[in-house]
Amino acid sequence: MKPIVSKDSIVYFGEECYTALNKYLSTANHSKICILVDNNTHEHCLSLLMSKIEKEYDIEVIEIESGEIHKNIETCSGIWNALSELNMDRKSLMINLGGGVITDLGGFIACTYKRGISYINIPTSLLAMVDASVGGKTGVDLGNLKNMVGVISESEMVLVDIEYLDTLPTNQMCSGFAEMLKHGLIQDRNYWEKLSNLSQLSFDDLGHMIYDSVSIKNKIVFEDPTEQNIRKYLNFGHTLGHAIESFYLTHPEKPVLLHGEAIAIGMIMEAFISTELLSLTIADLEYISNVILATFPKIDINPEDYQNIMNLLIHDKKNEKGIVYFVLLHTIGEAKYNCTVSDELILQSFEYYSNL
Repeated sequence: MKPIVSKDSIVYFGEECYTALNKYLSTANHSKICILVDNNTHEHCLSLLMSKIEKEYDIEVIEIESGEIHKNIETCSGIWNALSELNMDRKSLMINLGGGVITDLGGFIACTYKRGISYINIPTSLLAMVDASVGGKTGVDLGNLKNMVGVISESEMVLVDIEYLDTLPTNQMCSGFAEMLKHGLIQDRNYWEKLSNLSQLSFDDLGHMIYDSVSIKNKIVFEDPTEQNIRKYLNFGHTLGHAIESFYLTHPEKPVLLHGEAIAIGMIMEAFISTELLSLTIADLEYISNVILATFPKIDINPEDYQNIMNLLIHDKKNEKGIVYFVLLHTIGEAKYNCTVSDELILQSFEYYSNL
């Protein structure tokens, strides 16, 4: 597959990933290389990567515990200290080998350690391949508030090799699939319709679908790298989805929700709001709801929690001057950003989802 070129980075696919990586490593003359992994990618993915590196380099491995709960400043502090103890200097390279937590957190650490060192993202989850590793957004959570601290700075390159997906659990695959569905909903109805027939897709098809998803996101990010206008489209489903994810993240008696699972709920709810405020048809709302629920079983949200979840909306990063902004759909494939929504309508969207 042809590499996808963004403003400051290149996304490579398949075996070309390692050709590009080895060429880069042989010419960049890094003083040291650090590979950041979690306990899962250390066990299942690191050996594959190491087998693809052709020459001997001074490589250190730093491992953290897996999970969103560890995507915080405390983890960053531990890694910054580890980098310092390993005498990593400004000519060092960080390779982030993992899912969205590793690529978000690792990118942030690389951008801030000694005011910035080079880094490469090698996403190992479907979610990270189609979303977290592309576009230069890095960051960590602040308590239960998603991605509140971070910077936008692209990696040297992104390497997408679907061989890493072989050991990925089904729920993690589904989590990434939510972001692919989102890309279709905001930009490309034909792509959405291909994805909606998931049972007809083979593993070989998945590689092409990932490529198309990255292409959709890259086109948007290329035009608006700092999210001043159309990059906001990528937040469809995330205004309510992030609030739901944050709420469940800090209530241990609630089921654990992966990012994509929460965004799936947010997309259904925000599609409902779109029928009330924009021109999305009831037929398309039902189409969207049915496709999403075919992959993501409905979560029972207690009506007593609605207001607590809504209280978290004020922390959404798209907000300006205290106003909560949503991305909504005119139709499948066409979105609108900076939409305001009343509390009453948000409550109705909870009821719509609960009654499905």
